[in-house]
Amino acid sequence: MARFQYELSGKRVWVAGHKGMAGSAVVRWLATENCQVLTASRAELDLRRQSAVEAWMAANRPDAVVMAAAVVGGIHANSTRPAEFLYDNLVIETNIIQAAHATRVERLLFLGSSCIYPRLAEQPMHEDALLTGPLEPSNQWYAVAKIAGIKLCQAFRRQYGCDFIAAMPTNLYGAGDNFNLTQGHVAAALIAKIHAAKVKGADTVELWGSGTPKREFLYADDLGGALVFLLKHYSGEDHINVGTGTEITIAELADLIAQIVGYRGRFVFDTSKPDGAPRKVMDTSRLRDLGWEAPTGLEDGFRKTYAWYLEHVHEVRR
Repeated sequence: MARFQYELSGKRVWVAGHKGMAGSAVVRWLATENCQVLTASRAELDLRRQSAVEAWMAANRPDAVVMAAAVVGGIHANSTRPAEFLYDNLVIETNIIQAAHATRVERLLFLGSSCIYPRLAEQPMHEDALLTGPLEPSNQWYAVAKIAGIKLCQAFRRQYGCDFIAAMPTNLYGAGDNFNLTQGHVAAALIAKIHAAKVKGADTVELWGSGTPKREFLYADDLGGALVFLLKHYSGEDHINVGTGTEITIAELADLIAQIVGYRGRFVFDTSKPDGAPRKVMDTSRLRDLGWEAPTGLEDGFRKTYAWYLEHVHEVRR
């Protein structure tokens, strides 16, 4: 059976959310593909406005779209801004997907999240686990929006024959992350918090939860490579997990980051704060069978991320 191949050379590829951690990684990878990358800043295009998205797409006519634009954040952000996480993400994805159909976009790749899976899904989480059980309450708003995006891609494929696909990355870290201590994801927040403790000479660092939940982390540049790979080599209704298949507890991750940062204090866990799902690791066998595996190890990736953070510490959101 011939392998699917989409030629990017000479194409116009719109990366929605090009300034985010995932989107910027995709832009870096597309720079090697001899294609024209299209971008639109928030000032130029409000993705929540359907008429604006339709007009921009009609004027710029991309051949392919990578949907990396989303309202994102950690447990605290999800818990305190549920309407934004549900409404904004729903309208962003519906506006872009509908406009892509209307302007006859050849390929669209929707970027989801591993939080789409049930809180107590069998581990590692296979793509077939979707909608087999209750979601994790702390991020259900984001998860529902992302599930809707997957189903939209499937629906437009079934009804109109649109070549729209979906990829589900695990937890990300890397250059361009949000290092805000309350709004960011766990990896970036840990880097910022542990670095600050080192600078201040603090004896302890307080961390949310018990430290026992197990998580999987993917270096953002690896995600960029995986998404370009899927854009070129995958066409199908089923969404594809993107991860490493390797897990680590939050406490172990904190220890690794402390080693990289050079912090010698100790961690205090606030067990009154939520842990989230007890374990989340992806089954990445479908992606491996297609021919892609993450090349960056955890320690190497976090060393690169911390080096980037040190260079941009006065610019990042804290």
